[in-house]
This record gives sequence, structure tokens and C-alpha cells, in this order.
Amino acid sequence: MSNDDTKGLFTDGTEPRVTAIPLSDVDSNASGDASIGQLVSNASSQISSLVRSEIELAKAEIAGEAKKGAIGGGFFAVAGVVALYSSFFFFFFLGELLSVWLPRWAAFLIVFVLMLVIAGIAALVGLKKVKSIRKPEKTIESVQDLKTVVKKPGVRASAGTHNNGLYT
Repeated sequence: MSNDDTKGLFTDGTEPRVTAIPLSDVDSNASGDASIGQLVSNASSQISSLVRSEIELAKAEIAGEAKKGAIGGGFFAVAGVVALYSSFFFFFFLGELLSVWLPRWAAFLIVFVLMLVIAGIAALVGLKKVKSIRKPEKTIESVQDLKTVVKKPGVRASAGTHNNGLYT
């Protein structure tokens, strides 16, 4: 396989890249020379290749969105760690420090509220990252376009009558 064959077609590399859909030429036979079996074989292989390409495109689009989700999840984890561990150890230090100027109960209440604010800010940043995840729009659009190219089995060219989900 040459170096050009691996550029951008599949998501096996370190960075997902899908720059083209690798299909073979539709008109590979001279006009009228192909048998029905050969035409069916060509169509079958082209549909198979198209489906594989659609899967690669979906993988490339979803990989970027999954990374955003992981970053958002990391911020949620930071919020949890700050709220649990830091509040326990840092709570006593700040409470004792503030109790020099304030009554002890007021000093510890101020420290508690401060830790809740920090956890809330980290949770909001994580929520913002998770909400920024988008659906794979290019793949959805491509699949919608594919519906017009590939007809359902049993659908005739003329308008058929609908009978319990089947066309007759």
C-alpha cells in the first residue's frame, strides 16, 4: 500500500480524517456489454463500499464529539474532588484562620459557602462542555441522501399500494 493510500480515508491513524468516499467507477463496463449478474455484482460491491465509507465518516465525526464529552466529564470529576477532599482539609484551616477575627461558627460557615461556590463553578463549566456536543450532521445528511439513491426492496418505480408496511 503506497503512502497516498493511507491519507485521510480511514480513522486508523492518530487523528481521524475522512476526506473522500472511496468508490469504484460506476460505468466500468462498456454500454450494453455487462450482464445482469455483473451489474448486480457491481451494485452490491459499490453499496458495500458506500456503507463502509459511511461508517468511517461517522467514526470520524463522533471521535471529535466524544473528546468534548470526555473533557466535560473531567470537569465534573474535578468538581467532585474539590467538593469532597479539598473541603474536608481546607475547611479546618480557613475556619481557624477566620476565627481570629470572627466568631468561630461564622468563620466555618463562610468557608463552607466558599467551597460550595467552587464546586458549583466547576460543575457549570463541565455542563457547558457536555452541552456543546453536536450530533454527526455530515453523516446524517449523507445517509438521508443515500435513501434517494438506494430503493427499498419491493418498491416499484410506479406508485404502489401500501399494505401493512409492505408495498404491493
